Amino acid sequence: MYDVIVIGGGSAGLMACVAAAENGASVLLLDKGDQLGRKLGISGGGRCNVTNAKETDELIRHIPGNGRFLYSSFQNLDNQGIMRFFENLGIALKEEDNGRMFPVTDKAKTVVDALVGKIVSLGVEIRTKEPVKELIQNGQHVQGVKLASGKVIHGRSVIIATGGKSVPQTGSTGDGYPWAEAAGHTITELYPTEVPIVSGESWIQSKELQGLSLRDIALSVLDAKGKTVISHRGDMIFTHFGVSGPVALRCSQFIRKVQMKSGNTQVTMSIDLFPDLTPAALEAQVKQGLEQESRKAVKNILKTWVPERLIPLLMKRAEIGDDLSFHHFPKGMLSHLCGLMKSFTFRADGTRSLKEAFVTGGGVHLKEIYPKTMESKLLPGLFFCGEVLDIHGYTGGYNITAAFSTGYTAGMHAAEYRHTH
Repeated sequence: MYDVIVIGGGSAGLMACVAAAENGASVLLLDKGDQLGRKLGISGGGRCNVTNAKETDELIRHIPGNGRFLYSSFQNLDNQGIMRFFENLGIALKEEDNGRMFPVTDKAKTVVDALVGKIVSLGVEIRTKEPVKELIQNGQHVQGVKLASGKVIHGRSVIIATGGKSVPQTGSTGDGYPWAEAAGHTITELYPTEVPIVSGESWIQSKELQGLSLRDIALSVLDAKGKTVISHRGDMIFTHFGVSGPVALRCSQFIRKVQMKSGNTQVTMSIDLFPDLTPAALEAQVKQGLEQESRKAVKNILKTWVPERLIPLLMKRAEIGDDLSFHHFPKGMLSHLCGLMKSFTFRADGTRSLKEAFVTGGGVHLKEIYPKTMESKLLPGLFFCGEVLDIHGYTGGYNITAAFSTGYTAGMHAAEYRHTH
């Protein structure tokens, strides 16, 4: 009989093992894969973005999927605590743009090895290649797990840290959801977040912009009435199926939200090529440039402001003839052209699949979990942490912070659970 059984050796599960073992519990870690921390190992482009240095309120704002639920678990382990934890393990960290924290080595393996080394030194028993089939419970509380091999292992408490359904090649294939449902939990609808966006626009399908990157633009998602739901600033890239890159990934979950709210599959997005300029300031700048070479074809002068591959599309939309010079511009055409540079709209038809997403939206319903302990309100002794919960943030160290924090909280309270039962 173990005090704590942890299912899943990712960020949340490993941190749960640390907290449970440090609090004196006997801990068994079960993972169906052959190595621990696989998703951790590919995070941050293989460099492992361990947390984000932003202030707590700002950090929570970057977790648009129920981030406020984390205020309680942050009291046990917040981003500052995560940094101290790794530095105490001998891993020096450095801060990069937007508060992202990385190991100085730039290798995720450093982080994974240190975490695994820590739980080994704490006496946690690790069993890999051990898939769990189901939880064992008697209706009053959890009693342990049954493995796929048929073997039963008894535990005073069980922590489910099985992750979501994103990046399934790392082993996160949604195993924890049916176990949660068997314990009476509600799973909110699962959907991809931090995922490339799909568009059926003819100029996307023709691949004429494929591979074109736009730097420091603002990308927005609009609702059915044309109001901005969310706007993100940064870089994006056109692909053979739609748009991708940091700002597109951040906007992706809002496409889903607008679709669910409006019932329309098509959602309007807008690109602002000059987020720092007002429409009037942009118009003044462009006008000045065009006036200097008023007899040249406008399309040749626009290269100063707009990426060359975007010009034919812009001209077509503004209904400017190929050879038209500024000298022959009809009234209002300049305003129209600059308006398109400030709001180049296109249609999004959805996103790529959960398999291609970095993060899973939806999960175990938070109303059924105690935020201070991560324990189930429905089945005593059962705890949840990490991405299996209905919590999701942007990429940039936010999801991993949520995983470490909820994992630590679950481990700590699962260890305490043995004294009460």
